[in-house]
Amino acid sequence: MPDFERLYHILFNAMTDALRKLEAGEPLEAARLLMEAQRRTEELYIEA
Repeated sequence: MPDFERLYHILFNAMTDALRKLEAGEPLEAARLLMEAQRRTEELYIEA
């Protein structure tokens, strides 16, 4: 069974980091962070 708490924390932290990048005027880096977190959580979900 997937560890949904862990997945939530990964995504939440990525969103927080992405918001900071957006505030700093770095939209491409924000998008990269979100895509990386999405890939990571999808992999963890599939592996569970």
